[in-house]
Amino acid sequence: MAGGAAKYRHLSRKPSHRQALLRNLVTSLFKHESITTTWAKAKEAQRLAEKLITLGKKNTEASRKRALSTFYTPHDILPKLFGPLRERYAERPGGYTRVLRVEPKKDDQAASAILELVDGPKDMRFALTARTVARRREQGLETLNELTLMNVKKVTQFRKDGVEALEKEISKLKIGKERGEKKGGPKGAAEGEE
Repeated sequence: MAGGAAKYRHLSRKPSHRQALLRNLVTSLFKHESITTTWAKAKEAQRLAEKLITLGKKNTEASRKRALSTFYTPHDILPKLFGPLRERYAERPGGYTRVLRVEPKKDDQAASAILELVDGPKDMRFALTARTVARRREQGLETLNELTLMNVKKVTQFRKDGVEALEKEISKLKIGKERGEKKGGPKGAAEGEE
């Protein structure tokens, strides 16, 4: 039937070029745990990355062969997929990646996005939530608003020792601010000149 709903984004490429692009994006994602690209490419790469993590959780010979055929540098990434990432997402039923829209950075003003693995060291939502909670505590507001409470629940729900990790990140932010105040500032500059 003509004019049916598209099952995927073609990305203005031939199928072989599209597949190569997605393989490259997913290889970079698993290598660096966070990549910046256009929004459409990020959404398509997200689909493939979710499938690969599900294969990693199965940990069968067939899933290893399928993952081996997808990555460009499989011998670097397969141990990570079937090791730390498999353990990280063992209890999570899905939603292993996140796409965050960002300001367009290219000259053509294409919609840009960050594709990242959740619950990892480069989890942007975790860092932003910790910063928000630290700022509210610094202002003397112990109660959190509804949106911040929802974000705290989301970032700690499946993370191993989630609440403790969040508190540790918040305390790091407070220590960083204290160090910044001691090192620089107008007082330190004026005292050093005299």
